[in-house]
Amino acid sequence: SYRPLLEKCNAIFLQSIKGLDADNISIILGVYQSLHFNNCDFRLAVKWRLTELINTQTDPTGFVRLFAVLGPLSGTVVRKRLESAALLMVEEFSPSQTLAIIETMAEMECRNPQLIQQVASTLSKHLDMYKPLDAAKTTQALLTLHCQKPELYAELRQMLIRYLHVSVVPYEISMLTRVLSQLPSPRTDHLIPARIDDVLPQCNLSDLNAFAIAITKWVRNGSSYQPSTAAVHVKLLQKLNMCGLERLQKANDLDLLLEELKYVGGEWFEEVLAEETMASFERLKGQITWSNVAELALFLTKTNCLHIGLLDQIASVTLQHINKIHFSATYAILLPFNVFNYDPPQAEDLFESCVQRSRPHFNTFDPHLLVLFGYSLALASYFPEDLIKTIFSVNFLAKLDSQLDTLSDVLNMRIRLRLMELNRAVCLECPEFQTTWFHDRYCQQLLNKGNVSIGPVQQQIHEILGQLLGGSNYVKAAVFTPYYYFTDFECVLDKHRKPIPYVAQNTVFLSKNGSGPWRPDKEFHEEKYPPLGGERVVIEFLNAKAFCKNSHHIKGEAAMKKRHLEILGYRVIQIPHFEWNSMELSTKDAWIEYLKQKIFAE
Repeated sequence: SYRPLLEKCNAIFLQSIKGLDADNISIILGVYQSLHFNNCDFRLAVKWRLTELINTQTDPTGFVRLFAVLGPLSGTVVRKRLESAALLMVEEFSPSQTLAIIETMAEMECRNPQLIQQVASTLSKHLDMYKPLDAAKTTQALLTLHCQKPELYAELRQMLIRYLHVSVVPYEISMLTRVLSQLPSPRTDHLIPARIDDVLPQCNLSDLNAFAIAITKWVRNGSSYQPSTAAVHVKLLQKLNMCGLERLQKANDLDLLLEELKYVGGEWFEEVLAEETMASFERLKGQITWSNVAELALFLTKTNCLHIGLLDQIASVTLQHINKIHFSATYAILLPFNVFNYDPPQAEDLFESCVQRSRPHFNTFDPHLLVLFGYSLALASYFPEDLIKTIFSVNFLAKLDSQLDTLSDVLNMRIRLRLMELNRAVCLECPEFQTTWFHDRYCQQLLNKGNVSIGPVQQQIHEILGQLLGGSNYVKAAVFTPYYYFTDFECVLDKHRKPIPYVAQNTVFLSKNGSGPWRPDKEFHEEKYPPLGGERVVIEFLNAKAFCKNSHHIKGEAAMKKRHLEILGYRVIQIPHFEWNSMELSTKDAWIEYLKQKIFAE
């Protein structure tokens, strides 16, 4: 592995950061990206160094390099400075510089309408200079930025179609097709299906996935306009499905297969390829080695399919070769076991080996990755004290806060949520660690962002619970527990298992169609419930997301929530969707009897 060498080079770059200019930094980060290497300390140092250099980059070439690197790393204040400077220079940018600027703006999720319009106007002057992939990247960036220039989109559409007619490179054709499908148009060029058909046998799974997304979109959107064209698309999709399955069946190299599948996902994969992909992995599981075990584990997690044979092999290879595996890969390796709530043979040894491999490096992990690692272990109720103490130390949290500003908004929100959930898990499961709960304000902000919606199933259950328990004042809906767990329903039983009405029942308002708003009980109620010998009961409806896609095996997140509610003193009743919607429960009487058995059974 080249990771140790990269880490040594990175240490040298960090020592020399004051001597690096925007060109040097741009080259280094480009290499890091191509090698899938990321380092928080270097990103923070780059952010600091380039912020220093903003006023020195007065020529377009230097400024564009600085903008492309610093823009995605920066907070609001620095972004506004960069956007203002870009506005002053926009007319001077070359075609390649304009493309670099607008791609970075898309990555930054720029919402400066003046800059977006100015860059779009400059782009329109350069269109003839762009090659096929440049044209596709330009179109994708404009769509991401929600640019409102219909005439520019019309011009780009014609340009993409022209390139499609002459291109012979599968990757190029797949990218052009994918971007073209995102442009608004009731009609598709009749030659496009023929071009796709010509290259299908040469395509890898990633290209086929791109074609499938585009063709499926055309089939859904175009059938009412062009029935004959829709039939052609359906036939093409069938051929594409066959090519994908054949490619999986002929795969004989696990590393190459994982490389092809890296960016494959979505509806087409789930409906057409998932089962055959697992069969191919099973056939090639003898090729699972210490060098590809983390990548395979990550992919399995993404599929949401529990495959015990593959997970057992991953565990076995990891235990045999743990000292060869890079410490940062231990998070990816353990992830499917924790997400799928599955313990392999020697589970305790596997967890201890991975944590032991990581332990000397807790302080060199990227902060966000260590939070994800801690949360993943918490799903399995595994809390190494030194890891928890590290994550909830003042110094670590300060470093994490600095790093979060350099991440995308989506990843930033995800890490903040995981930190809260880890904080909650530690407080509930490991009170002896004396970790402070410091997420009240964060959780209140989440609660105030919007209403909780209710589906028809929850409305149905709510109505039946009212009948079963003796009235609507015997059941609370949309309840938040201490530590901000949201639960569907709550009721209270006395020591004889008789329902007790709530003294101050909050009113729940449902729309006629049951789609919301569902007004949640946001306050934690401290009534003297349950009475001596009684109990509070939580009733949770578990939809398909709570289970592995290929089985009824409950996943780690739902299992952890049940564990935590029980620690808080609740009896937890989980209603799986496949039980509630089964043939056995197809009448109201059957549903009532089902809930009666769940709630009142000894």
